[in-house]
Amino acid sequence: MSDSGHHRPPANQTFWPHKELQRLKRVRAYLRKINKPAVKTIQSPDGDMIDCVSSHLQPAFDHPQLKEQKPLEAPERPKGWDSVEAVTESFQLWTNSGESCPEGTIPIRRTTETDVLRANSIKKFGRKLPRVRHDTMSSDHEHAVAYVNGEEYYGAKASINVWAPSVTDQYEFSLSQLWVISGTFGNDLNTIEAGWQVSPQLYGDNYPRFFTYWTSDAYQSTGCYNLLCSGFVQINNKIAIGAAISPRSSYSGTQFDITLLFEGKSNLQLN
Repeated sequence: MSDSGHHRPPANQTFWPHKELQRLKRVRAYLRKINKPAVKTIQSPDGDMIDCVSSHLQPAFDHPQLKEQKPLEAPERPKGWDSVEAVTESFQLWTNSGESCPEGTIPIRRTTETDVLRANSIKKFGRKLPRVRHDTMSSDHEHAVAYVNGEEYYGAKASINVWAPSVTDQYEFSLSQLWVISGTFGNDLNTIEAGWQVSPQLYGDNYPRFFTYWTSDAYQSTGCYNLLCSGFVQINNKIAIGAAISPRSSYSGTQFDITLLFEGKSNLQLN
């Protein structure tokens, strides 16, 4: 009997083209880097996995200048600023079950393979394009801006109504944010941004989600959404950046908002 060397593969075996296989390997290596070991994991009603990660292991401390550092103590809250514990019970979906992350940890929305594959590349995942316009004339970016400038500022505060607007496809997004900037709108632009956004491409659904963003070079090579890169240090163990906000406002119905406070040079508080 002779054997020609040709064998039929098992019916459930999948063959990946070499290029796709290499991409998948890169994505999985990235996920091993960005998803830190969890002390506890909480399943959110929207399907998210929220990992309670030791504060000193969060992605921020992968940055060379933050190696071996530890999170600072939370700053003293301004007078009249309500306790965050009083308002976060129903602020995000993952807390609806009553579970929370223990002291010494922070909640981080776990990034999945599907999340990264929705982006064109790992390099672009969780990042804005390096293009900034401070007007309302851009044909592909409709927005309204209210701003103040010309003085020396030590903080900013805003209450933002939360909605769940429909977007027509996964490449569109809608957001409302507080945006603190320094520099010009050239390559020296520095921003700290926070608010809510609906972004099917980034999150895979149409929930409004609490987000942060920062850049120190006009989105050229620094900064990212939420905790998807090193740099932004989180100290709060009750709010998951990138997690869905609940409840939301409804037309002619109950209105809900979040209040954001930028304090000093780099502290962000949420109520």
